[in-house]
Parts: sequence; structure tokens; C-alpha cells
Amino acid sequence: MPVGIFRVSLLVLTAIVNHPLIFPKENGTVPEDPQDIVQKMKEREETLRLEQLRLEQEIAEWEATQEALEKAAKVVEEREEEKVRWDMWTALSMVIFLLIELWRQDFQEGIWQDTGGEEDDMAVLGKAFKGVAFPDKAILASFYEKRILGTTGDMARMREMVEGFADDLLEALRSVCNRDADMEVEDCMGVGSMYENWRVRKPFVCDLIVPFAPPEPYCFRSQIWCCGDSFPPDEHGYGTIKVCRADEAVTGCICDKTKLGEDMLCLLHSQASTTRPSSEMEDLLCFKNTQYLDADQVMKWFQIAVTKAWNRISHKYEFDLSFSLLDSPGALKIKFRSGKSIAFNLTPVVQYENSDVYFISHFPRSSLAADLPSSTHWFLTFAVYERRFIQLVSKTLPANACHVSCLQILSFIHGKQCSLTGPSGLTNYHLKTVMLHLLQARPGQDWAPEKLEARLQDMLKFLEKCLHEKKLYHFFIGNGKVPAELGFPIIFQRAEPLNLFRPFVLQRDVYRKTVDTFHEMLRNMTTLINEYTVHIPLAQTNGIHKESF
Repeated sequence: MPVGIFRVSLLVLTAIVNHPLIFPKENGTVPEDPQDIVQKMKEREETLRLEQLRLEQEIAEWEATQEALEKAAKVVEEREEEKVRWDMWTALSMVIFLLIELWRQDFQEGIWQDTGGEEDDMAVLGKAFKGVAFPDKAILASFYEKRILGTTGDMARMREMVEGFADDLLEALRSVCNRDADMEVEDCMGVGSMYENWRVRKPFVCDLIVPFAPPEPYCFRSQIWCCGDSFPPDEHGYGTIKVCRADEAVTGCICDKTKLGEDMLCLLHSQASTTRPSSEMEDLLCFKNTQYLDADQVMKWFQIAVTKAWNRISHKYEFDLSFSLLDSPGALKIKFRSGKSIAFNLTPVVQYENSDVYFISHFPRSSLAADLPSSTHWFLTFAVYERRFIQLVSKTLPANACHVSCLQILSFIHGKQCSLTGPSGLTNYHLKTVMLHLLQARPGQDWAPEKLEARLQDMLKFLEKCLHEKKLYHFFIGNGKVPAELGFPIIFQRAEPLNLFRPFVLQRDVYRKTVDTFHEMLRNMTTLINEYTVHIPLAQTNGIHKESF
């Protein structure tokens, strides 16, 4: 009992002590109804649950975003790696392609420039040569002595006569020209087969070039294809000639290249010096409204000047002079009263800087030659250096070397074949280019007179290979092994090689005709030679004198 009373007392005392109205606590509140507490606890729980759902949703969205970013980064990385791999493969492929191309060019140059004196280094004869009976040494010697040697004296007499008349004609031309307004004509020079002693087919035609220059105070400034990017591939080998005042800056002024406007003046040039009348430039043989020399205008002026010059001196000669070909403006013909005639070409040219390379106003037409891009584009001729190279190399060859004989025989046979089957894309210039390459490729002793047959076969092998590949490179352009004694301009040696057979790539009909004519020539070679050869008994074939070469 006392224990129970004590417990009750303790409970009452505790309740009194903890009652908020007796001992209020700081921030204490009056207890609410239990149902309200429960309701608030449920609301709190619902709020926490919604907050938890929101946080979980944000976390899920963040994780999804991170995953998407990681995937995007991975894709970008894979693309970058793929791009790097592709760029690396592309670069590697380009390097391999360039190496193959360089090797191919070196290999080809090694065939036509770097080959030694061994006959095994030459291209192997193709199928077209199988079964072809090639003339032996005795037949070739007899043919050369009978058909070709006899023409040497005729060529020498004709050259002397034509050169003397041309000098007299040009002197008269200078006298009829206006020294203050007309072009200044220099002395003529002989070039080509007649002056290199290998022309064999009649009629003999002398090729003379006549350098000319503009009157003071003008000068010519030229631009060639290998000095800039303004010439497309089909214009390689050409150049343009600009007529300028001698005191005009080489680089020119911006006022010549752009329109300054009506209210702007050039501080370097006055209006009078920059504006040239159209008639003045046309008097200087320029293309209409330009400063570029017009080849057609030059040929018209030259024909008129030659006609005036001939009228002045015609009384001194007992023959007539006329222009012989419409498509060759410089082709002249001397007609004697006896009915005989002599043809020669007198062609005006412009010197390239201080070299013996010339811009030629007209080039003889051939089935392979393409038309000029325009009359302001001039073809470059290296005929003077070609003649000098043959003369220089001939000094290092054995006596009576067979290089000229090979070219003469090949030129004669090809000409005879073309007379039977029609014109071919091959020209005598192509044949001479083949000889020039072989002259540089082979040592001097290989051109001894007794090796005529072997060297003639080499020229045919080389020509067959070039026709098969449609590539015959110009001898001087891109050839870094030109002898220094010639003084040949280095700019042409460093230029890209010029393929003389490039038109074959576009003109398939001409190419097929040329190849067929070449193969037919091979099959008819022995017949064509025998036709102009004295038949020699077999017992005498070993007694032919080789000195005839």
C-alpha cells in the first residue's frame, strides 16, 4: 500500500512539473489534438515522398544526360579516330601514289635518257616486228650511197643561193620600212633539216627565221607557260608577247590591272601615259584593244613589207618571187624562166630574252599539230640549239658517224610510206627528236659507221615504244642534262617535260592511223629500200666500203 501511494504521488508530481502552463519551455507550444498531429505527420510524409520522387527523377534525368553525353563523346571520339585513320590512309595512299609516279617517270627517263651503250637496255621489239626482214649492212650501204649522198652537193648550192637572195631581200625591206614606226628586222638564220644536213626528200626547202624588234621607245616582254599558272596544259610550249614602253616598270602598276574610278588618279602615271590609243597599239601589230603581239597581224605586215622590198629589187633578178602556200604565210617560191623553182620559208620570230630561243609566228602545219589557242599565243622554237647540239656532239663521235645516216634513211622510208598510205601523225621533227635522245643516251663509239644497222633498229625500237606509250618528250624542255657549252636557258631545263605525243591521247583516229602507217612501214622497209638500191651480188656484200658513211 505505501508503495502504491508513493507511485501515485510520484506520477502526480511528474505531471505537475512537466505541465507547460506551470513551467513553460522556450518556444513551447500548446499540444495539439492527436488527430491533427497524425494528419500533419501524414502530410509531412507525403511531402517527403514527393520530394524523394522529384529527387529520384532529377537523378535519373541527370544520369540519362550524362549517359547521352558519354555516348555523344564516344561517337565523336570514334569519328575523330576514324577521320584520323582515314586521313592517315589518304595521306599514305597519296605518298604511295606519288612514289609510284616518281618511280614510273624515273624509269621512263631512264629508258630514253639514262640508258647506256648496251643494246639490251633498249625496248624489246614488239609483235609488229616479228617476221619483218630487216635490210642488212650491204643493202643499207648501197642505198645510202646511191640515194642520199648525191643530194648533199645540191643542198649546199641551194643554201648558198637562198641565203644570198634572202639577205638582199631583207636589206631592201629595211629600206622601205619607216624606221620610226615599223618593226626593226635583223639578219636571217638558217635552221632545220637543210642546215643540219639530213634532208633527203625533194623538193628541198630552206627554213630561214628573221628576228624583229619594235621601234623605240617600245620593247617586247614575254611570258612563257613554265613561268606561271595562266597557261592550261594544252597551251604548254606557248607564250605571249606584250608590247611595252622601254621606261615602263617590269611589274607594271595596279592602274593597268584594275579600274580606279572616275575620281581617282594614279600617283605614278598620268592619264596621258596610261591611256594608249587603240590605233597606236594596232600599228604596233597588237591584238585589238590589247598590248599583246598578234601573230596574224605580224604575218600580214611581213607579207606587205616583203612585197614592197621585192618590187624595189626585182629588176636585178631574172626570176619571179611569189607566196606559194596560203596556210604558210612565210612560204616563198622563186620561179625561173626555165620553169624550175626553189621554195624557201622566211618566217619572222621574236627572241626570248637574251637566248637563242625564239617565239615563232607560224609553225608548219601537220596532221598532229593543234591549232593555236589564239593569235596572241606564240610557239617556241629551239631550232638553233638543236643545230648546235648536233654540231657539238658530232665532234665527239667517230669519223663518218652514222647518226645523220640513220635519220636520213628513216626520214626517207617514212616519207615514201606516207606517199603510199596517206599522211601520218609522225613528222620529221619527231624522228629528229628520237635521234637527239639516242645521241645523248649512247656513248660515242656506238655511232661508228659500221653500226648503222644496229642504230637504225634502235631508233625504230625507241619510236615503237613512244607510240605505244603515247609519250615522246621534247629533247630540251625538262632535260637537265643539256651540255653547259650550249648556254641553254636553265628555266626550260627545270620545266616539266613536254610530251610531243600528247595530241595522240585526244585524237584517237590520228593515233590509229599513225600506228598503222608505222607498222606498214616496217613491213615494207626492205621493199622500199630495194626499190632505190643497186642489187649487189652476194659475193661482193663483204666488200662494201664503209667509208661512204
